[in-house]
Amino acid sequence: MPKPVIAIFDVGKTNKKLFLFDEEYNIVYERSARFVETLDEDGEPCENLESLISSVHDSLSQVQKMKEFEIKAINFSTYGASFVYLDENGKPLTPLY
Repeated sequence: MPKPVIAIFDVGKTNKKLFLFDEEYNIVYERSARFVETLDEDGEPCENLESLISSVHDSLSQVQKMKEFEIKAINFSTYGASFVYLDENGKPLTPLY
């Protein structure tokens, strides 16, 4: 029987991590990635949203293929005052600042 887990995406400034926690809050799986920043309209470095979105989808897909885990919930943690505006279809309108 698969172990029920909670998937937590920790989106930090330098590292992006996925943790799976079991029902006793033990980390049972961990994955980490780093992305190259992109530039916003002012030429300032900002998060590469396409890479981040792709990584979240790929990570979830990989975990869902693992027979030993069953994702019961998903949550996200981000650094500082991270935000991005979405349109009516849920698509990003601006870079992640």
